[in-house]
Amino acid sequence: MASALTDKLSRLVKEIRGQARITEANVADMLREVRMALLEADVALPVVRDFIARVKEKALGQDVLGSLSPGQALVGIVNKELALTMGEGISDINLAAQPPAVILMAGLQGAGKTTTTAKLAKHLIEKRNKKVLTVSGDVYRPAAIEQLKTVTAQAGAEWFPSTPDQKPVDIGLAALDYARKHYFDVLLVDTAGRLAIDEALMREIKDLHAVLNPVETLFVVDAMQGQDAINTALAFKEALPLTGIILTKTDGDSRGGAALSVRQVTGAPIKFAGTSEKLDGLEVFDAERHAGRILGMGDILALVEQVTSGVDIAAAQKLAAKIKSGAGFDLNDFLAQIQQMKQMGGLASLMDKLPAAMAAKAGQVDMNRAEKDIQRKQGIIHSMTPLERRKPELIKATRKRRIAAGAGVQVQEVNRMLKEFEQMQDMMKKMKGGGMMKMMKRMGGMKGMPKMPF
Repeated sequence: MASALTDKLSRLVKEIRGQARITEANVADMLREVRMALLEADVALPVVRDFIARVKEKALGQDVLGSLSPGQALVGIVNKELALTMGEGISDINLAAQPPAVILMAGLQGAGKTTTTAKLAKHLIEKRNKKVLTVSGDVYRPAAIEQLKTVTAQAGAEWFPSTPDQKPVDIGLAALDYARKHYFDVLLVDTAGRLAIDEALMREIKDLHAVLNPVETLFVVDAMQGQDAINTALAFKEALPLTGIILTKTDGDSRGGAALSVRQVTGAPIKFAGTSEKLDGLEVFDAERHAGRILGMGDILALVEQVTSGVDIAAAQKLAAKIKSGAGFDLNDFLAQIQQMKQMGGLASLMDKLPAAMAAKAGQVDMNRAEKDIQRKQGIIHSMTPLERRKPELIKATRKRRIAAGAGVQVQEVNRMLKEFEQMQDMMKKMKGGGMMKMMKRMGGMKGMPKMPF
């Protein structure tokens, strides 16, 4: 998220930390750079002015000037004020209503409302254990109704049918009646969007809001829109009592202005951020943790959560038991390790949450190339027979040529993948029978480690 802004601010943070003394002169220099970075990131001018004024006031206070490490104290101020600009801590979704709790999704066309509706449904089912119904009030795009039907099924929720010849208000009331009769906890209402604000759109969504009386009215905004996102958010705020904001496409090449501006400009808290196109790519927005990411401090908590949620504990325990029993580590196990990495969101997603210094070192690796390499390894293993996966020693020249042709790669790539598998197989053998600690000690004196499948 906000890669350009993160690069600039993380460089500034490094410089500030090295300052032995904080004076009005170097604070002014630092704030000038911060101001330029924020404006280039499309942060709204009033937000930039307010942010700079708050940082300056606290930076020149006694707490910083009298600090033993004033540079670090100043970084702390910037971090705190950045988090304050986006909202303090976490603003949880409100479901405190007589079921079904109605959540109205608003926003312009192309912001990702329909997919976000399904993502939110999945989140409520898996994290809050709720029974969720979705319905589309977008009668202008038949494809939107079908899209919601498809993604709702993928999310594990139930979809209420609607047709283009119906009125949105009638659709909403029918869905609400159905949700009550079938004991749904939450009703998610996807609304129509336009390419720009117009009177008809606002009148329609106002009418829908009036009859449904939603407990949450969430504005879905594309983080890549920059300054336009702020203008749109203000227009919706004037028309509707917005209770929260969902930022989408934060994994894209966004300049970050929307995330920093939309909270302060509208007064509505950011509740969720879309982190990928996948249905599980929605995370609860934590202002402090996002501030840390923007300043290049990383988000280690989010990284741990992502890894632990992506790891199949049962499969890991099964593999551990298999190795301990003396059974060989085969290509099926190797494939499972590769797939675990994909379930964690892939290399790029994990890298995004590393502190800037660590990410810079790891960034020397071409992420796109690494991801493609993982996909090629999967393709090679999928081209093998079940017997070959269980007994890799059977794979000789003729079989290698057949596997390479099936995977669409050169024989050399099959050889490379098998070499990496053998290295990992050797590692697993050393783990058997309590030899793991010995192996770790030996590895401590090694310059290189066996290459992993990712």
